[in-house]
Amino acid sequence: MPTSIDTIQADWSQHYAAHTEAYQSGRSSFIMNLLPQTAVQFSVYQTLEILHKRLGNETLRRALDPAETIDSPARIYTDGTWLRRSNMVGVNVRTLGSFWKIISYVMTIPASHDSIHLLPIWEPGVVGSLYGMVSWQINPEFFDVELARFVPALDTVEKQLKVVTNLLHALGRTVGMDVIPHTDRFSEMVLTMPALFEWVQRDEKGGKPDTLLDHSSLVYRYAEEAIWQFLKCMGAADGTPLTFTKDVFFSTDQQGNATTLSDTQRQRILFGLPNDYNGRLNRRLALIRHLVALGLETLPMTMAPPYRGLHIDPKDFVVDDFGQIWYQYAFDQPQQMSRVFGPLARYRFYESKDNNRNWELDFNRPNVPAWNYICRNVRDCQQKYNFDFMRGDMAHVQLRPEGVPATPDAFYDPLRAIKKYVQQSVPYYAFFAETFLAPPDTMGYGNELDHLEAIEADSTLGDLQSMVVGSPTFKKHFADYADYLKTRRFAPNFTVMTADKDDPRFDEFYRSGNLFRYFTSLFLTDMPSYVGLGFEVRNRHEERGENEEYSKLYVFQIEDDRQPDKVTHGPFVWGQNAEQFTAIGRIRAFAEGIWPDIAGKETRWLVGPNDGKNYIVWTHAEPTGYTFVASMTGDLPKAGSGLVAGNVIFEEQGCQVYRLS
Repeated sequence: MPTSIDTIQADWSQHYAAHTEAYQSGRSSFIMNLLPQTAVQFSVYQTLEILHKRLGNETLRRALDPAETIDSPARIYTDGTWLRRSNMVGVNVRTLGSFWKIISYVMTIPASHDSIHLLPIWEPGVVGSLYGMVSWQINPEFFDVELARFVPALDTVEKQLKVVTNLLHALGRTVGMDVIPHTDRFSEMVLTMPALFEWVQRDEKGGKPDTLLDHSSLVYRYAEEAIWQFLKCMGAADGTPLTFTKDVFFSTDQQGNATTLSDTQRQRILFGLPNDYNGRLNRRLALIRHLVALGLETLPMTMAPPYRGLHIDPKDFVVDDFGQIWYQYAFDQPQQMSRVFGPLARYRFYESKDNNRNWELDFNRPNVPAWNYICRNVRDCQQKYNFDFMRGDMAHVQLRPEGVPATPDAFYDPLRAIKKYVQQSVPYYAFFAETFLAPPDTMGYGNELDHLEAIEADSTLGDLQSMVVGSPTFKKHFADYADYLKTRRFAPNFTVMTADKDDPRFDEFYRSGNLFRYFTSLFLTDMPSYVGLGFEVRNRHEERGENEEYSKLYVFQIEDDRQPDKVTHGPFVWGQNAEQFTAIGRIRAFAEGIWPDIAGKETRWLVGPNDGKNYIVWTHAEPTGYTFVASMTGDLPKAGSGLVAGNVIFEEQGCQVYRLS
């Protein structure tokens, strides 16, 4: 009888005590046969009871105290190179519902998945995009009401996040944060510090709102004046008397000068108290309407060459729920991968040449306050929550038309600067770069491999998740990645699936080869790997599923039925792929037994991805006694062929492990 989710659930219920006992006693690093959709429904009491038996009273007590800090497993390292052999799980917290539910989900994955990457945790802006952060405050939707009722001291989302990182560290996992070098186009950062962003002015007063009137370097000063007039008219949101000048309010001097205001003071004056979410939102919306009526707005963020040179497309606009028209921008001279992200604004990291007459940046004139601002805020977050690494969003951005400089300076790249800034106090802080190892001059100017080394990335996402297993493209890229692993100073990931690829457009990538992906990603012990939450039960989707079945659609929060391909109603719907869950469970259970012998070991190819076969075979440079075989098609070499010596000790749908006899 075929396995089903119901039979798995029934088996779990029947053998609950045995499965949880093995985990609680430390004999297993995960709870076998526990479906993720079951785990995230645990009550707070149930989760705490399991943790108490697993961790002990004192460790659990310390972990549940947000004033305490549980040391990271990465603390033993002196730099971030440990990330080059980490098996990472990506978690979109919105699919779970709260930070707390990460803990019960992690109970379903083995210790061989040693790193947890949290997709953006910040308060979101337009369309609820996790990547359009509107402030440096933690997203309030990730607050767990049941946890606060059960543990009243955990009464804020910030305290709950600290406790979750404590527990993940106690469970042996490192924890990563997303670092985003852009914000919502009208974020609180944009409006309190206009000088850190690039502004333009549309010809609103002249009756040509779809025409750029001014894109010179100093438009931000018009924005400052408009915001100041709004503030004088409306008064401070927190009741503070306006006893300071406009120059003091907008000063970018962050050296502790007594004549300047802190970031927190400015945000409270302009928007109100941090926990007054509705008040802050309404105040910000009123200020946005004031600015837009004057034609003032930030320049939207762009991706890929030529990055610069934009105009308004008069035929492309959106009318929001308030009747406000938002015009879309387009490139004057677009290239293959050119994209404009209308809801987002990138920090103005460099001054412009010739007052931005020709849209050229002057890389010899960094806008230093912008660099200091983002470095300081990321470091503050890292210290508050004890994060171990960062995923650098859009790390492929390389703006210099001449390519990667031979000797990059301190202002070559903001993500590099952030990593080095944080490492001054946390040497082991590592950098996971979002790049796709694209050909030169595709996603960024110059050679992306050189760029990754220049920004001092420890590992990078890569693009194996965007290819059909066994296709010529997949084989070529896999072979290239194996080469980069040996010849470059960063490690490419064997990426199984990401939250951005769990999308209806990419269903074809996951209709076959899934066990090859998972098996190879886990047992290539010198290559890092990445897998998104939910892969273990993801449906095959021979036909397009409901929107709620795709985690990518929860990166946004669109409830507008005018966008039927993106709108979601209700919570994330977990997959029902019992066969895949069971097979992955068997792989994980087997890995438990041999992991201490193979973890982090350098691999040696017997049949590599460049050998033209539909299967790969590898062992270890330092003999461990194990040989691994994985077929991209499900067809394995015939027994007795002499290709692999030893006895088969594990086999699962085209994947085998041999032990020397």
